[in-house]
Amino acid sequence: MSMSNPLQPSLGMEEKPEGSKPKKSVQLGFVSECEPWKLGSRFFPSKVGGKPSWLDLKDLPSSEELACDKCRKPRILLCQIYAPIDDQASCFHRSIFVFICRDADCCEENSNLNFTAFRCQLPRKNAFYPYEPPVEEETWRTDIKAEKYQKLCYICGNIALNACGRCQAVSYCSRSHQKVHWAAGHRLECAKNLSKDAIKIRPNHVLLKEYEIVIEPEDREEEIPSKSEEEAVKQYEDLVIQGRGGAFHGEAAVDGDLAAMAMKEDKAYSKFKKVIQPNPDQILRYERHGKPLWISEDHIPEEKDIPPCEICDGKRDFEFQ
Repeated sequence: MSMSNPLQPSLGMEEKPEGSKPKKSVQLGFVSECEPWKLGSRFFPSKVGGKPSWLDLKDLPSSEELACDKCRKPRILLCQIYAPIDDQASCFHRSIFVFICRDADCCEENSNLNFTAFRCQLPRKNAFYPYEPPVEEETWRTDIKAEKYQKLCYICGNIALNACGRCQAVSYCSRSHQKVHWAAGHRLECAKNLSKDAIKIRPNHVLLKEYEIVIEPEDREEEIPSKSEEEAVKQYEDLVIQGRGGAFHGEAAVDGDLAAMAMKEDKAYSKFKKVIQPNPDQILRYERHGKPLWISEDHIPEEKDIPPCEICDGKRDFEFQ
């Protein structure tokens, strides 16, 4: 397999000269089912759900860093995006990880305390991955995984602090995930003194379902005809009925809110609907140094609302939504 940057299809394994500028365009992401082995760290995936496929296999976020700022329970992986930077050799490999708390009570209006994001980057020559591209075969370099360097939580794949006190076969990031596993049936396996490879019971309600994120360029060449807000809402409702309403499908309350926003002649919402109309199933919009596609004119942050980089104190730019 020739490895290329999925968000900039022209990028190959060649290191770009410092200062070169990639062509700017919006890249869209769509979820797609695939074989689980293809989403391992060795293949540098972009994905939704499942356990993290860590890029740096040793230096992982701590359990404290991954705890929800509201309830202190472990956050789980929402998505990870593989997004190298062409003109920086230190970012030949680069992934961004977004984590979320699954407790609905922690999801409050205009609050991001239930989310956290981490960026990880590596040069082409590093301690974990071969210099040459990976070979897309199930048996290729199965030793490339974070478990080789430390214990990971059996439930969520985050760094583990403790092992099961009785069998010592499985490890956990927190007491809460140990309780989840015990309630799901580990107490029965534990009594049998099974090896780690023989442990099979996994709760299915903790992690989000795992999908590959397939990247395609957005085609904006054909101008979308202007429509009234009522027509836009009607078209969206038809998409939902057909099962093509994207992330909002099946969420009646959310659909109602979106329709109400449109009826208020919100220009941002009108633009949002117009832009996503050709690809309603998109779950990712990537445009480094671009601009967000806002869904509402309400609560759009000003420059002063966006904190500067904690390392260099520089201005932060948009990358994806």
